[in-house]
Amino acid sequence: MRILFTHSYFLKFDEKQYRTAQPYPPLGTLYAMAYLKENGYDVKLFDTMFCDSSKDIESTIDSFQPDILISYDDGFNYLTKMCLTNMRHACFEMQHYAKTKGCKVITSSSDAADHFESYLNHGADAIAIGEAEQTILDLCNAFKTNSSIDLIFGIAHSKNGQILKTATRLVIKDLDTLPTPAWDLLDIRPYKKMWLDNHGYFSLNFVTTRGCPYKCNWCAKPIYGNRYNTHSAENSVKEIKKWQQEFGFTHVWFADDIFGLKPNWLRDFDHFITEEKVKIQYKIQSRADLLLAEDNIRHLAHSGCTMVWMGAESGSQKILDAMDKGTKVEEIIEARRLLKHHHIRASFFLQFGYLGETMDDIQKTISLLEETMPDDIGISVSYPLPGTVFYEKVKQDLTHKTNWTDSDEMAMMFKNTYPPAFYKILHRLVHSIYRKRKALNKLHLKTNPATKIKPSLSYLKYSLSQALQTYQLKQKMH
Repeated sequence: MRILFTHSYFLKFDEKQYRTAQPYPPLGTLYAMAYLKENGYDVKLFDTMFCDSSKDIESTIDSFQPDILISYDDGFNYLTKMCLTNMRHACFEMQHYAKTKGCKVITSSSDAADHFESYLNHGADAIAIGEAEQTILDLCNAFKTNSSIDLIFGIAHSKNGQILKTATRLVIKDLDTLPTPAWDLLDIRPYKKMWLDNHGYFSLNFVTTRGCPYKCNWCAKPIYGNRYNTHSAENSVKEIKKWQQEFGFTHVWFADDIFGLKPNWLRDFDHFITEEKVKIQYKIQSRADLLLAEDNIRHLAHSGCTMVWMGAESGSQKILDAMDKGTKVEEIIEARRLLKHHHIRASFFLQFGYLGETMDDIQKTISLLEETMPDDIGISVSYPLPGTVFYEKVKQDLTHKTNWTDSDEMAMMFKNTYPPAFYKILHRLVHSIYRKRKALNKLHLKTNPATKIKPSLSYLKYSLSQALQTYQLKQKMH
């Protein structure tokens, strides 16, 4: 049987990310392809990353003539976890065309796990829910022999006009038993070109874990749940070394939800990076409390970490506690200080609009930002995803809109302390405050009057923006 893999993330459909020009291959898709290839299937990838339209897949379906189309999204990329509606509709269109050509259709994604009825009604024969390598193998084997799929764990499907959901499949505990992602079936050239053309270096994505054991009540986990399993540090380093020799990347994004959570894992990773003489720079996602544990920051610095994206979320302890975040504001401040001491750039994810947040809480977040001055910030508003405690609290408000169209939409989709327009202005205001402070810091470092012109103009620009946006914000508070 011939199996055509695809995914539903189109970079050109997400204008902000297209401008950022930092594309990463669909790693989860490549893992699934390698798993089926190892089990004797003829697999091919249609990569939608650089496509203009969902119709671009049609010529490949016509020429390859697959028996099965598997739309398998990269569950390691936060952009796919956001379940953007333009990507969903593109997936529907690809499913529909495959069905007209007689293909069986399997779909695996965070969005499909949350809305499996919609995907089944738009042409999918089965939805693989949760960690899906073993599930899609079972489905392909069943389709190959025209066997029933009723007893396959971890799926939703339609039978006799009814939609059925089977028992949950257990996750894979020993990740080192999985084959290496099918990098050989991916055309790496457009990724490398976009990185080099726009940034002067090439970055590639890897994962060392699956899942996250923390219980932030706004964070959906439709793929791995609250289980947390780890590749060994030794295997992770050897895989990086192998593919660095093949592709020539100098930078890595570790797409783990939380990097280096297992005790002593970072120590071992640092050891094997040194032993294998691997030279990389890398960025990760982490938490303030974990960064302060053991000797983690020193091991990060020594092994090549140059940036940590920290889920700071808020400068208000009240809001952090309401989120079940499990971190303290003081830990965020201390982690930032230690990262700076070890010459690691610290970037903050900030979230506004959580239930119960007031101007006092917002001001505490702004004060945290001004006090710590991270090297970069990412700002979002609270985004309700199915399966979370937060979603259950606000779902009655989600009558007209339940997902963003693209990652820059920033729409507030539920009733909160302030109206949706308030948060749009707040987003711009916080950026202005941050950039104004950065310009001021640069001014203090300059001694030559000629070099002060650019930061002076930036300071003036963002001072005016801050004043205007502060006025606009007050108008939207009521």
